[in-house]
Amino acid sequence: MNAGMRAAIVADEEILSPATLAVLSNRFEAIVREMTNTLLRSARSAVISVARDFSCSIVSADDELIASGEGLATHIFGSSLQCAELRRLHPDLKEGDAFVDNDPYVGNSHQADWGLMVPVFIDGEHMFTTIAKAHHADIGNANPTTYDPFAKDCYQEGALTFSCVQIQRGYTDIGDIIRMCERRIRVPDQWYGDYLAQVGAARIGERRLKDLVAKYGKDTIRTFIKQWFDYSERTMAAAIGKLPAGTIHGRSTHDAIGPIEAIPVIADVEVDPVGGRVVVDLTANRDSVEAGINLTRATSTATALQSVFNILGALGMRVPHNQGSFRRVEVRLRRGSIAGIPIHPTCTSLATTGITDRILEAVQTGFAEAHPGLGLSGGGLGLGAGMAVIAGHDWRIDGPFVNQMFMGNNGGPATSSRDGWLTWLCNAAAGLLYRDSVELDEMKYPILFKEVRLLADTAGAGRRRGAAASRTAYGPRHDPMTVAMMADAWDTAPKGVLGGLPGTKATTTKIGADGTRESLPTLGEFTILPGEFIEGLDVSGAGYGDPKTREPELVLHDVLEGWVSREKAGEVYGVVFVGEIADDSLAVDVAATHALR
Repeated sequence: MNAGMRAAIVADEEILSPATLAVLSNRFEAIVREMTNTLLRSARSAVISVARDFSCSIVSADDELIASGEGLATHIFGSSLQCAELRRLHPDLKEGDAFVDNDPYVGNSHQADWGLMVPVFIDGEHMFTTIAKAHHADIGNANPTTYDPFAKDCYQEGALTFSCVQIQRGYTDIGDIIRMCERRIRVPDQWYGDYLAQVGAARIGERRLKDLVAKYGKDTIRTFIKQWFDYSERTMAAAIGKLPAGTIHGRSTHDAIGPIEAIPVIADVEVDPVGGRVVVDLTANRDSVEAGINLTRATSTATALQSVFNILGALGMRVPHNQGSFRRVEVRLRRGSIAGIPIHPTCTSLATTGITDRILEAVQTGFAEAHPGLGLSGGGLGLGAGMAVIAGHDWRIDGPFVNQMFMGNNGGPATSSRDGWLTWLCNAAAGLLYRDSVELDEMKYPILFKEVRLLADTAGAGRRRGAAASRTAYGPRHDPMTVAMMADAWDTAPKGVLGGLPGTKATTTKIGADGTRESLPTLGEFTILPGEFIEGLDVSGAGYGDPKTREPELVLHDVLEGWVSREKAGEVYGVVFVGEIADDSLAVDVAATHALR
């Protein structure tokens, strides 16, 4: 046995101090944050540089998620699947390599999310892979949108698909791949700028990991990873131990899509607090459909894991998000299911929303209904007019434009102790995406916003209320513009729990140049002419608990803040006021409120 092997064994047996574990875990998180800031500040499209629809992570050489920072579960929790496929397809990885992957059939979330993967070598040994995954505004689809709910298969969707394809060798672009993208993508300069931002983020991660290992040594870092995973697993087991034992039968319904009738969504969750384990079973869901709403293995897995973390998070339990904590959650999927593992050429265009959002609703409301005090109500669902993909001709540059907007908000769900988060967006995003800036979007693209407004009396009422919905209206400045929407909840609103009221439903309206109003479906692609506007009402969060048990002083605050009208306060919450808002004399009439309630 040589000296190096003996040193490795000693390091493996060493117990790192809690302080060292904390320092190193924060160092990994800091690297991910620097990757995140690099991508945010250098990308070109608004969907990445403004809305922050991207995520960065670090995975070990044996495909285990180490650190993810503040990113989207649908992006990050499948990173290990992508890295495993990368090593399977490329067993001869070398320093300076970079790979792009958006294949939904092996480990990616959906084709619009491009993962840029960089293997990190230390003294010739592959120790990590850094991943910068971003949602691209255009992926070469047949239609100018990243989402196509009506595509019957991946061929009709038409996206460029790369299965862990090498795009850099020796830190240099492989021109063949770049030219393929430039020929198919409508705004190649925007795409290439976003791609370079991803490369920069992944390379920053590579550089910082090399510095970290140089400071602490390989053996200490290996020991840290093992012990950090073990600590995370113990923390997860302890958190699960605080949940009630039993099986939760979560149920929700996704709206009809074209000729496909409303789709039941099923999530059964078995909790074993003594053993510190949870099983999320999605196998009872129906087979895949000929539409773009099927999930991928990555998004099915991520959604199941996220649902468990959300339940624990609503109770204030903080658990690291890594492969160690994942060990305590078993996810059961079925091949060929709409919420399982898709079979090529099944279309998975909307795999990060839609059914994903409904699974989260099923689990969260299921827990609340079975165990009052746990879980969440229903929250934001789908991507309506405020989160549409816009495309057309930009007369300022005499060329095309395309962008995924995130101007709407979709109100968040309530918990037993908190009102809903206003900028929730959708259950899969869970408040982690940023809302667009009106000024930046109008500067980057030839559009004009008429209105972005939060609406009173839209939040689902409850002892704890959901977050309010917003209304967004916009149109083209000069030339016709296409608007592609992917809204759910136009028929089945977010679900209230334990007496809480449901959220609002999504609606879409076209406002003509003469002011006439025409109701539009919330799913589909529409052309808006100059002088016309498209107006969308988002869904709001639902309520948790009987509205008439909400503390009167909180209802007073809601009325003063404009979330609830005085009339609705009396009608729904059973709170009576004296005085007026205008002269700051508004107050609760305690006796009348008690009598009304």
